This record gives sequence, structure tokens and C-alpha cells, in this order.
Amino acid sequence: MTQRDYSPADRVVMGLAEGLGSLFGGSRQTPSPPAAAPGAALDDAARREAANLMRVNHAGEVAAQGLYHGQALTARNPETRRHLLEAAGEEQNHLEWCESRLQELGDGPSRLRPLWYGASFAMGAAAGLFGDRWSLGFVAETERQVSEHLDEHIQKLPAGDAKSREVLQAMRADEQRHGLEAEHMGGAPLPAPVRGLMRRIAKVMKEGAYRF
Repeated sequence: MTQRDYSPADRVVMGLAEGLGSLFGGSRQTPSPPAAAPGAALDDAARREAANLMRVNHAGEVAAQGLYHGQALTARNPETRRHLLEAAGEEQNHLEWCESRLQELGDGPSRLRPLWYGASFAMGAAAGLFGDRWSLGFVAETERQVSEHLDEHIQKLPAGDAKSREVLQAMRADEQRHGLEAEHMGGAPLPAPVRGLMRRIAKVMKEGAYRF
């Protein structure tokens, strides 16, 4: 990104282009984290379970792209917009790591990923309309819940799947940092009802991506 302050129309077009890249793939920005150990060979049941879990994580990264692009569209402060787009770039790395791992497991992304992106873009844009302080608070809470979700999936992965586990651990470190950065930039704590609604929406997405 340059320091130019893009017009709202410019940012819409850029957001749509970035969204299409998120949905249909793009050039790899950083290599996947190497597994600390090769791990045991996975039987069919373990491979399917690992693939189902990684498909959910891939869907989560599609949603993260939508949220960040939507929030960047309606951000009022150029510095906030820059931060959101930089975080979206790192989330694109996560998206590619998950997609690569899904291919290794003989599976593919959720067929509902256009829905995940579109709904998340709308939520992100709406959050931004409330002002940068609340938008950053939305980032912080989202990343807190994502980190909890990743902790859960790290525990659920088959014991022999060192590669997927290493990918999720690297993702968790980035998500935690994104949340802390949003807090340090002035993100406001969200009300409990909003946090609860976010969890319910995330649950629907996770269940849908696990199956489809």
C-alpha cells in the first residue's frame, strides 16, 4: 500500500479484487510453517477428521479477509485502514497455508466460501460505520475468539498430524498479535451481548464449513 488516501470508490474496487483473490487463490506470500516432526501416517478416518478441521480453519480465514476488507472500506482514519489491510495480508498467508494443507490431505475448501466472505464483508463494513474505536474493538474480540477456536482445534487434531498442528500454532501466534495491536490502537471492549452474538454466528459458520 502507498500513503495515498484512496477514495471510497477506490476502496470498494480494491476490496472486491482482494476478496476474489481470497476466494479463488493467489500467489503465495510466505511458505507454510514446517512441521517440527513428520508425524505418524494418518489412516483414512484420521485424515478425514484432519481435513474437516482444516476446512473449518480455511473458512475462518476467508471470513477474516471479508471482515478486514469490510472494515478497511469504512475506516475513518488512514492509519486504522493501513493496519487493517496489513493484517488482512497476513490472514491471506493463513488462507494459503490452510489450502495447501487441505490439498496434502486430499480435500478442498468449503463450497460455501463465497457466503462466508460476503457475510463477513458486510459485518466488517457495518462495524466500521460505528467508528474506528469500535471497529478495532471488534478486531480484538474476533481475534480473541479465533485464538480460543484454534486452541480447541489444536487439541482435536489427530495425534499424528504434526503438520496441521504446526500450521495452526503459527496462525494462533499471528491472531493473538493482531488482537493485541487492535487493543493498543484504542479498540473499545465490546458489550457482552455483542460478544455472544459473535460466538453464535461463528458457531454456525464452523458447523457449515465442517460439513460443506
